[in-house]
Amino acid sequence: MTGPYRPGYELVAEQILQLIAELELRPGDRMPTENELAARMGTSRTVVREAVKILSAIGRVRAHKGRGLYVADDEGMLGSSRWGGFFLPTDLDHVYMLFEFRRVQETAASRLAATHATPAELRAIGEAAETCRHGHVTGQIALFDRGDEEFHLAVAAASHNQFLVAAVREARRLQRQSSTIGLHGTVGGHAAEAVEEHLAIYHAIRDGDPEAAARAAGVHIDNTLQDYRSEIQRRLFG
Repeated sequence: MTGPYRPGYELVAEQILQLIAELELRPGDRMPTENELAARMGTSRTVVREAVKILSAIGRVRAHKGRGLYVADDEGMLGSSRWGGFFLPTDLDHVYMLFEFRRVQETAASRLAATHATPAELRAIGEAAETCRHGHVTGQIALFDRGDEEFHLAVAAASHNQFLVAAVREARRLQRQSSTIGLHGTVGGHAAEAVEEHLAIYHAIRDGDPEAAARAAGVHIDNTLQDYRSEIQRRLFG
């Protein structure tokens, strides 16, 4: 059974990531030129250029005018580009492992936030949840996405653990790569439930209940994964 049509530049972006992994290129390493990539992948330089634009936008490749293409080398607090060096956004096993990783991080962050959140941090979590809700009810996808991002990072910040903050930020960045390349953007079928799940996490943190906060965060990640699985099934099989 053939899947839905995918633009050539998406397929080439995926192939370039696979090539980086196969060649064991590290952050900062120089990549083959656009011409070499086009020849290797049997496509045009124009298609390769469009693929490179996607990979640059999501932080996997750097294009230096007159110097060529390089594997992005933004190490971040936890050497995050090392994670990006092996993560393939269209490999479902990798995506599911990433959700598993997010579940560990975000249940821990929510549990700690219920103990450590200051009044200012609670306000930030509540305001982000409201931004997300407002984006959903008004149909403003960009506003929903912004609120969603701010909510998860605000919960992580309230954990008072900078390693968790860095890990949550990096895992969400990798998940956005998966959505951008494989799903043409954020999956939205779970938006209404996500708004309520954010509120449940917020209320548990506000009430100072670590276990309820952890449970609510786990439910949210599990339901987000289920939505992702459903969208994959829909796109593959109609």
